Amino acid sequence: MRVLVVENFENAGLGQIGIAIAEAGGEIDLRRPYDGDTLPATAGDHDALVVLGGAQNALADDVSPYFPALIDLIRDFEGKDRAIAGVCLGSQLIARAFGGENRIGGAREFGWQPVELTADARADAVLGALPQSFPIFQWHDDTFSLPQSAIRLAGSQVAENQAFRIGRAAYGFQFHFEADTGLVRQWSELFSPLIAERRPEWAQVLEDEVARNGVLADSAGLSIARAWVATI
Repeated sequence: MRVLVVENFENAGLGQIGIAIAEAGGEIDLRRPYDGDTLPATAGDHDALVVLGGAQNALADDVSPYFPALIDLIRDFEGKDRAIAGVCLGSQLIARAFGGENRIGGAREFGWQPVELTADARADAVLGALPQSFPIFQWHDDTFSLPQSAIRLAGSQVAENQAFRIGRAAYGFQFHFEADTGLVRQWSELFSPLIAERRPEWAQVLEDEVARNGVLADSAGLSIARAWVATI
């Protein structure tokens, strides 16, 4: 199993996705196009694609000129029935790739927040085993409308479209299911100036938030990661 991972922002981290891929004996091919790495033109000999988050928005081709090529690559993976997981910005790029409308701003969430599964999620291979509602880490400003071909799987009070699927196994997750408490602590140090603009008190409340939400969120995130890897 060979998984192409596209990192869109330095120190994004694979978190629980990396754990699940390692458990399955998979090989990770990590590309950092923001730092000059090239992207393959097609799915080729990769069995799955992960598109991680980033601070830029999904329409920022001026900042990230590789976005159009990445969108073509997303379409190629889905067309070849190969599994895709897009996280945060990654989910927004999947929505763009299949005709959804990217909505910049107006959907700010940060920290562990509850998401609710839809009725369609109950039969879904990746989300079906989860509780109806669970906390999961969020860090985004933007949202999107669903492509016509998408099945909506989860939402929140702030962002109606928190998870969706296109075809058999192309998944978009607005929430950061990969971000277990260890990765959140790492982000809290690495990106402390960015976080302070949103939550000035974050450093003081972090451990209380971990105690309140960490176990449930970590369990849900790892369940999603393992179930998605199983679709590969």
